[in-house]
Amino acid sequence: MSYIEKFRVEPGTGVRLDTIDPNYTGKHESEVDALDRITKGCKKMTRLQYLLYANCGKSLLVVLQALDAGGKDGTVRHVLGAMNPQGTYVHSFKQPSAEEAAHDFLWRAHRVTPARGEVAVFNRSYYEDVLIVRVHDLVPKAIWSKRYDLINAFEKNLIENGTHILKFYLHMSYDEQLKRFAQRLNDPDRQWKISESDYTERQRWGDYMRAYEAVLEKCSTKHAPWFIIPANYKWFRNLAVAKIIVETLESFGMKAPPPTVNIDDIRRKYHSAERRTF
Repeated sequence: MSYIEKFRVEPGTGVRLDTIDPNYTGKHESEVDALDRITKGCKKMTRLQYLLYANCGKSLLVVLQALDAGGKDGTVRHVLGAMNPQGTYVHSFKQPSAEEAAHDFLWRAHRVTPARGEVAVFNRSYYEDVLIVRVHDLVPKAIWSKRYDLINAFEKNLIENGTHILKFYLHMSYDEQLKRFAQRLNDPDRQWKISESDYTERQRWGDYMRAYEAVLEKCSTKHAPWFIIPANYKWFRNLAVAKIIVETLESFGMKAPPPTVNIDDIRRKYHSAERRTF
C-alpha cells in the first residue's frame, strides 16, 4: 500500500484522532533505517519540481496544519527545502491584518496561491478560520459552520484551474508536545519560539481535536485530500510527506519540455571549432 493510500482521509469517512497512533513508523525501526529513503525522496522531489517549473502547466499547493510544535517548520526545512526557491515559496498564516480582516476569509489565501509552474507551501492556512476561530469562539457558529462548504468550493476552483492540492495534518500526541516545549526551553537558539500561550492552549486540546476531526471529515475530498501523518517521530514525518509529494508529482507524467529553437543550428553556429573565438 502506498503512503497516499495509507494516510489519506477518504471522503465521507469519520475521523477519530485518538484511534490513530502518532508513533507509527511502519517497517522502519529508526531514523538511520529511513535516512537513505528520505534522501532519495528529496532528490526526486528536486528533479520533479524542476520539471513542474519548466513545463509551467500545473501548480502544487501544499497545506501544513498542526498544533504548536507539531513540526510544520521542520517539514518545510527538511523536506520542502529540497525544492528550488526560484519556483517555490512558503507563506505563513498569522493573525489577519486589518486589510485581510476587511475582506472575506478566503481573500488572503487566494492572493497567494501558486501560479502555473510554482509550488506554494502554506504554513497554517485558511483552515485556521474553522479551527482557532471555532475553538476560541471568535465568530458565531452560524458563520464558521458555513465555511467548510466555502473551502471545498474554493479548493475545487483551484483544481479546475490547474492547481493540485495536498493537505497534511501532522498528528502529534499530547505528551510529545510537552516534550518538545521542554526541548525549546532548554535550547537558547529556540527559546524565542516559546510563549506562555503555548501552554495555556494545551488546556483546549480536546476542543482542537474535535475541530480538526471536523475539518478532516468535511474537507477531505477527491480533488483535495487530507493526509493524517504520524508525527511523533520527526524522521518518519519527513519520510511520509516526501513520499506523498513525490508520488503525486510523478503522477503528472512530466518530461522536460521540447526546445524552442533548432538545437542543431545553435550548436553549429556557436559551438563548432572553426567558429570559436576568444
